[in-house]
Amino acid sequence: MKLKVASKILDANDRIAQENKNIFKEKGVYVINLMSSPGAGKTSLLETTIRNLGGKIKVGVIEGDITGTDDAARIDSLGIPVVQINTGGACHLDANMINEVLNDLPLDELDVLFIENVGNLVCPAEFKVGENMKVMILSITEGHDKPLKYPLMFQESSALIINKIDLKSFLDVDVEKIKKDAASLNQPIKIFEVSCKTGEGIDNWVKWIQTLIS
Repeated sequence: MKLKVASKILDANDRIAQENKNIFKEKGVYVINLMSSPGAGKTSLLETTIRNLGGKIKVGVIEGDITGTDDAARIDSLGIPVVQINTGGACHLDANMINEVLNDLPLDELDVLFIENVGNLVCPAEFKVGENMKVMILSITEGHDKPLKYPLMFQESSALIINKIDLKSFLDVDVEKIKKDAASLNQPIKIFEVSCKTGEGIDNWVKWIQTLIS
């Protein structure tokens, strides 16, 4: 019974996700679903990415949190269209939540829409929202065991951003193992090592985003 209920929920979600995807395609908006655990640096990466794009690409953001508006306020301060979704307890964004806020964004004016999902290493990977691709952010402070502990996140992501690389010398973490294990789960996954604090690796990430949009 539980399996049937779960299947129905995912099927209904997938139908709405496809509706969202059709809307994004019609508007010419490329959609990136950012996933990570809490504190891995999703909002910091967004801020750094937006600044480095320098207005060359028109960006919009949907912020997903259980509660609060701090992250949305940070994006809004950059002059970027942003909508906050508070899930009220749900550990992920779903397609219906995204669908309900689309009219609050100037989709006709955007090139790319970043969806910052709720911080969680499990549920966000299971729910499509209409995105073109999922991107996972892993902070090296989380350790090198995460790919094998949370494989679906890595299998569903088109890219892995290994963040806070500036802390590598202070931690007993094997970054090469993270990369090896991620590739073993998802051979085509694109991997970036970055530091939002120092700017290391950000150029490569931003250039890749630009190639996707062009």
